[in-house]
Amino acid sequence: MSFLYGLSSCTFFLVYHVFGYRKSVVIQNLARSFPEMKYGEIHCIVKKFYASFSDYFAEMINSISAPATIMDRKIVFDNLELLNEYLNAGQNVVVGLGHCGNWEMLNFLPYKLQHEVYAVYKPLGSQAMNKLMIRIRCRFGMRLLTDKSVVRHMLTQFSSPAAYLFLADQCPMIKDEKYRFILLHQPTYLSSGMEKLARITGSAVVYMHIAQLSRGCYKVSCLPICANAAAMAEGAVTRRYVDLLEGNIREEPYGWLWTHKRWKR
Repeated sequence: MSFLYGLSSCTFFLVYHVFGYRKSVVIQNLARSFPEMKYGEIHCIVKKFYASFSDYFAEMINSISAPATIMDRKIVFDNLELLNEYLNAGQNVVVGLGHCGNWEMLNFLPYKLQHEVYAVYKPLGSQAMNKLMIRIRCRFGMRLLTDKSVVRHMLTQFSSPAAYLFLADQCPMIKDEKYRFILLHQPTYLSSGMEKLARITGSAVVYMHIAQLSRGCYKVSCLPICANAAAMAEGAVTRRYVDLLEGNIREEPYGWLWTHKRWKR
């Protein structure tokens, strides 16, 4: 890791100081999300974001071969009992999370959980990168479902309770006014897919709060959203998800994926 973090520092210098990769997007997103902050504060967060983002890639490379004992020391899971409680009762669990901290480290979750874990993902355009990401994500038993196949899978797997991970904070292709909320002071559309699947299948819904304890070490906390999405009013699950996501971002503003053009629509 010392060698990889050395490469990370070089990457940070190139990306931040030389090329300025999407720096204008990051500054604009942060300034609009935290209008109460002065420019100097925004600048500090921008710099820390790029440093952390470079570290995430180093940690992902290391996770290709790091033994489980090492990963177990780097990731602390809090309140996994909540997931096991729902799953042991024969209920699916929809897990919502955001692009906070090094979310790819959640590939270790199946090693700690007593039940199957699926991650919903969108295949990458590059076949080489897609194969690498699949290798990283599946190493400890994670099962992958493409965004186009998850609906059919969940609707035909009632007898096999499992946890389904959704990164639900990306900009949706379709704008639905029922799923328009205020996130970080900005009107924000969210995908309705996570909530609708949870409601149809009567799943429990949990938010995974990711916080950085130190360089390369993270704490993942399971926070309840609802015990049965089918009993919730439409939009209530997503509203609670947005509140928890915003709390996660505000706790560590440098940790979110600010290079994403989240509000382009």
